[in-house]
Amino acid sequence: MNDTTLPADTLSALANADVQRQAAQMAQDAFSRIFRLTLEADITELDATVGELAKRIANWVRAAGSDDGRALRMALLISGLDQWGVAYTQAFALTAIPGLSALVGHLRTGLDARDEARFVQQFSALESSEGNAIDFKMELRRNIHLALWHALIAAAADDPVDSQHLVNTLGSLMLALIGRMPALGWRLVADTLAHIQIRCLTMALEAPAQQHTEALFASLRHALAREQGHALFSLANQAAVRWQQANRSSTQVVH
Repeated sequence: MNDTTLPADTLSALANADVQRQAAQMAQDAFSRIFRLTLEADITELDATVGELAKRIANWVRAAGSDDGRALRMALLISGLDQWGVAYTQAFALTAIPGLSALVGHLRTGLDARDEARFVQQFSALESSEGNAIDFKMELRRNIHLALWHALIAAAADDPVDSQHLVNTLGSLMLALIGRMPALGWRLVADTLAHIQIRCLTMALEAPAQQHTEALFASLRHALAREQGHALFSLANQAAVRWQQANRSSTQVVH
């Protein structure tokens, strides 16, 4: 857990931090639109939206400055869509999200043989080192975890069984991330927990939502080794305190 041992981002030359965060946001937007239309069972609008999103993504991918840069942009987006899909199928007990499969299919079938080979290479590079595309990974996982947390607190009062399932799923996703990324995963989870704490400070949570949030934090503390849990929660708490101090200072300046 020493900063000097953290792996570098070897993909930053092809996609800088801004591009990486943009990819994460595009994946979230695309998934959110597809998931909403899937729930509404609006097949006509879903098909049209898949086509629109595929064109928008293809245009953004083409805007990269090199073949490898375009392959990496595509890899980031498909990785992001895949991770949103996995998280939501687990959280909401779905067998599949057809619109998501259709969008990924659109994107992959648009690649010729050389583009496909470059895509596979860059997709593999994402997982070859924890530090690769770290800004994308942090933005993506934060967005996924926060979306599920919002679903959790929304369900807390009306459906305790559903909200407990979401607590379990969210905890499992966080622990799986830490296991898959032993050097950086706990930092990504700490980032999410800090944002949850900040939102708890700015939202008036009802008692059930507060209790389920506390249960999520407690389950993580219990599942993690003592040293790792201490480092994770210390980092999250420090970030939340810094936000609180900065917010207090800016309020004082305004007044």
